[in-house]
Amino acid sequence: MNDLVEVRPGVYRDSVTLMRVSRALTERPGVAVAVVAMATELNLGLARDLGFAVPSATPGDLLVAVRAGSPAELEDAAAELERQLAARAQASGTRGEAPPRTTRAAARAFDASLALVSVPGEHAFAEALDAVEAGLSVMIFSDNVPVEQEILLKDLARARGVLVMGPDCGTAVVGGAGLGFANVLRPGPVGVVAASGTGAQQVTSLLDLAGVGVSHVLGVGGRDLSAAVGGRSAVQALRALDDDPATELIVLVSKPPAPEVARAVRDLDLTTPVVAALLGPGQDDLTTAAEKVLRALGRDVPEWPSWPAPARDGAAEPGRALRGLYAGGTLCAEAALVAGAGGFTDFGDDSYTRGRAHPMIDPALRLEALRGVASGVVLMDVVLGHGADPDPSSWLAPAIRDAVARGVDVVVAVVGTDGDPQGLRAQAARLNDAGAAVFTSNAAAARHARHLAGG
Repeated sequence: MNDLVEVRPGVYRDSVTLMRVSRALTERPGVAVAVVAMATELNLGLARDLGFAVPSATPGDLLVAVRAGSPAELEDAAAELERQLAARAQASGTRGEAPPRTTRAAARAFDASLALVSVPGEHAFAEALDAVEAGLSVMIFSDNVPVEQEILLKDLARARGVLVMGPDCGTAVVGGAGLGFANVLRPGPVGVVAASGTGAQQVTSLLDLAGVGVSHVLGVGGRDLSAAVGGRSAVQALRALDDDPATELIVLVSKPPAPEVARAVRDLDLTTPVVAALLGPGQDDLTTAAEKVLRALGRDVPEWPSWPAPARDGAAEPGRALRGLYAGGTLCAEAALVAGAGGFTDFGDDSYTRGRAHPMIDPALRLEALRGVASGVVLMDVVLGHGADPDPSSWLAPAIRDAVARGVDVVVAVVGTDGDPQGLRAQAARLNDAGAAVFTSNAAAARHARHLAGG
């Protein structure tokens, strides 16, 4: 094997960009492993664990560690690295002059009103604090941020009259611009406040399939409706949408919230009607909430698109094992509630994403888990849109075909719109051709999986 190890002082790229570069290099012929990341202690340790001889570096440096089978393959990977970094710098609008050294300086240079923070969690607080103190609202894509720091940031933001979306805010749409993992949505009268990225994506994708668009989607971070955080950003976001003349109805989406926080948020005195999609025992699932929105707007509820799997001999037998292999945390929680039994894993949880890409970008862990299922029923999600895997069916379809050949029933919930770059119907068709039953409603997928498992 041949290794390339470099530390590039003072070269910064955001974590999502570097995850994509690492993956692109790993896909090159002969490349065994590639780590392109900021030189944090975590990433340095990961590279050393992989056997690379890593020199000393600081978190502000760029670490490159690539291993290939031959010198020619390593040279090819190095050339691809430069192409990837140059292309992504150009796409992000990086200019020839020296970039601003702080968030505050960048805000002045670009007349910004919102900052997106996507750095390792241990460094996110300082960047977000700089943004808030500069008078910017901030979306914190980073996860693994201590809750005490989240509370401090949100209290300071409220005092400054700005909004903190996050930490661990995966999805937002502000004025038609998608941030993080974002579907292509038509403009419309529905505003969304979401303590859940994939939950917001499910609701808004269903609305889009029904011909209804959104004004804004304001993510607030998965912990915002917890007892500790107390709905600090949700309250601000609800009031902001209440004041927005383009918003005729608001949807509040969350994975199971703290009951006292849910009550307090629901009791806010707003003039704009609010439909709550707060997951929990006895509460509406996300599809039911989307249907309530449609009825409130006087719109018909369509039959949500689905693609049944080829019929098998024999009926579903009771007692078959059901496994949920999910990329979206809220979708995973919803499926577990609907199915009522089975083992569910959220591969987007912080414990799985520390030091590696989110499963909506990198399917490796889920593919490994799917290959390990010998029988029963597997329920999965595939989330489309900007920021997500550009062609998830190219990875999943072969693994699904192999699982079906082993006698496993596979059910997939595809969350997306017809405008998404991956193509909702094309992705669904490929997964269905591989033998999966495919649904655009995650709740419907969970009910079908429960039936197949004999529930």
